[in-house]
Amino acid sequence: MLLATDLDGTFLAGDPEDRLSLYQTIAAHPEIKLAYVTGRSLEVVLPLLADPTLPQPDYIISDVGASLYHGETLQPIQPLQNHIDVLWPGDSVVAQALAPFPDLERQDVPQARRCSYFCTPERAADPKLQEIADELGCDLLYSNGLYLDFLPKDVNKGSSLLKLADHLGIPHGEVLVAGDTLNDLSMFNCGFKGVCVGESEPGLLEATQNNTFTYHATRPGCGGILQAFAHFGFLGEHGIAAERRVAAQPGQAELVIVYHRLPYEEHRVDGKIQRRRPKSPNGIIPTLLSFFGDGRKGSWVAWAVEEEGEAFEKHTTVDAEQYPKLTAARVGLSQEQVDIFYKRFSKEAFWPTLHTFWERATFREDDWQVYLDVNRAFAERTAREAAIGATVWLHDYNLWMVPAYLRELRPDLVIAFFHHTYFPSADVFNVLPWRRQIVGSLLQCDFVGFHIPRQVENFVDVARGVTPLKTVSRQNCAPRFLTYGCAVGLETMTTAVDTGTRTVKLGAHPVGLDVERVRQNLELEKVQEQMARLRKELAGIRLILSVERLDYTKGTLEKLQAYERMLEEYPDLHNKVTLACVCVPAAREMTIYDELQTQIEQTVGRINGRFANVGWTPLQFYFRALPFEEVVAWYAMADVMWITPLRDGLNLVAKEFVATQGLMQGSGVLVLSEFAGAAAELKGAILTNPHDAADLASSCYHGLNLPKAEAQARLRELFDVVSYYDIRHWSKEFLDAIEPGGIQDASNVHPVPGSIVPPPVASAS
Repeated sequence: MLLATDLDGTFLAGDPEDRLSLYQTIAAHPEIKLAYVTGRSLEVVLPLLADPTLPQPDYIISDVGASLYHGETLQPIQPLQNHIDVLWPGDSVVAQALAPFPDLERQDVPQARRCSYFCTPERAADPKLQEIADELGCDLLYSNGLYLDFLPKDVNKGSSLLKLADHLGIPHGEVLVAGDTLNDLSMFNCGFKGVCVGESEPGLLEATQNNTFTYHATRPGCGGILQAFAHFGFLGEHGIAAERRVAAQPGQAELVIVYHRLPYEEHRVDGKIQRRRPKSPNGIIPTLLSFFGDGRKGSWVAWAVEEEGEAFEKHTTVDAEQYPKLTAARVGLSQEQVDIFYKRFSKEAFWPTLHTFWERATFREDDWQVYLDVNRAFAERTAREAAIGATVWLHDYNLWMVPAYLRELRPDLVIAFFHHTYFPSADVFNVLPWRRQIVGSLLQCDFVGFHIPRQVENFVDVARGVTPLKTVSRQNCAPRFLTYGCAVGLETMTTAVDTGTRTVKLGAHPVGLDVERVRQNLELEKVQEQMARLRKELAGIRLILSVERLDYTKGTLEKLQAYERMLEEYPDLHNKVTLACVCVPAAREMTIYDELQTQIEQTVGRINGRFANVGWTPLQFYFRALPFEEVVAWYAMADVMWITPLRDGLNLVAKEFVATQGLMQGSGVLVLSEFAGAAAELKGAILTNPHDAADLASSCYHGLNLPKAEAQARLRELFDVVSYYDIRHWSKEFLDAIEPGGIQDASNVHPVPGSIVPPPVASAS
């Protein structure tokens, strides 16, 4: 069968449960073909195609019947479109003919093969307009007492739908048309079965009251279409009632965390899965767990590999004593799904695009289908865990499509999303083949958070290219964030947008650091011993430190080349400075980094080969992961922390260094890429452009030669930010912002307090 439906007041209207039921049924029955029949142009329909909660049409009849498109390709349906095109005299011809009627104002909306004007009933009755239409070979259509349309001769919604049905070979008795205004009347005069949904325009009801094949429904919108399915016996004797489904049955969790990994680590011992505490370097997992310490009922949804032939536990406890009402809900994925969804697709398609390296991206449609399957599985598990009206907190781009599936399953939920990675500008993000689906999914959230205002505005710009948005509220970024002081600075940002169906709140919430964890590590005896050993080894040598993982986004190679340049231009540094690079390698299967690793190794060898002499090694490169406590010891000894990502969502390493130096009342200098998200937040850092080798070198040299008093002042300013806006502040602020009337301007609600000077842990000198 073919369901041909008007949009406003019909397919987009009605009770939410009726809409959900109709949409789910269409999705479950591929034999139901769907046609949008609308007065809108294709350009105005496009945002609907980005709404993942709407069934996607097989066909689109737009411009009051003047345009026909295939729903999937958006290409014209030929030869039907050609027959209409030859009837249309052209926009400019119509406009010129109407020049003597200055009171006719053309609607400033996209139009194709039609000219639509605002027109009073008195002007519409002027016979001269009909004469002009006849001379041009056009039809006139007046509707709603306001709109006058010049259309190709004998072209309207009904005529185009009739030609489409005949073109497709669909019997007229298997076509159901749905509408609510006189604009839809032509569809009801073609011999199709039809439904005037509840609350239809009286004129339409009057014009169709004697039509045997037209049913007048009582429920508005989708509810009326549901009644028509039953009335005409589509999908069986009882129609839609036999097929109607309800949303997923609610669970008991008041707060559901949906994260890419479990709140504990799983490893195999003698073939059996064992659990251990997570070794989370940034403290996010223990902080999120802390929300369940007060006995709040909750679930933590994450994936786990489901081994073939083994019993799979869907639910496990996390910590029965500390979190008695928290359950880990495991989403079972095959190893192949994990490899494609997480290790290949996310890293080869999304990661490079998000970090503006779109030319490195690889887009595979079959991988996208696996990604959708995994996201759907996450949504289904989440829907079964959450209580009625519960809050669901989703994390990062691996789960972009979960809001779309989840909103359809559980429209009652409060859905929040935090984007941990960078979000690029529209000209970069738009290269993604699936950008409309992704943005449409994120706009199903109640709240979407990013690290910094620049990323918020980038998202808004991307979304505006997908769907019409109305700005609801904005806020100043200062004093919480830098405005014009760095590449990612911004003066104002959007805090809420109206999509037409919901208000989506937006916020900038840089992830904080677990400062107490740093303090605890500094107090460890082995860390004190490591610091003493480094102090002895580095006697008379100034230490520049770099800590990152192997990735082309981190600017490691650019930093090494700048260091080589610095040694060339400043020979006074020879024998007096060393650069220690800790670079965590990628997983073995991540072959995309092989070439970069080779280039780095060659550069390291060249630098030491050129400049090293007896007793002095200018560059120490550690191509391995170091325990966090060992890294803390390096932080404590560094004179300059050199962090140079070409693009970074935030960068917590910078905060770890600041926290270490601040707790010790040191004077270490942070030289930070202005393209890292943290640059907008960490006032007191020396900012540098990692794309400019000269600037990289001079900034690092400046940091080495900064007067101690200035270095200490800068560090105090940095530590004020890091210690106040810590990980617990981040998580609480985010959840507070989700609540109705929540935080709109965190910078004003929580101003940075005065200088915080803690008791020293140990001397950094």
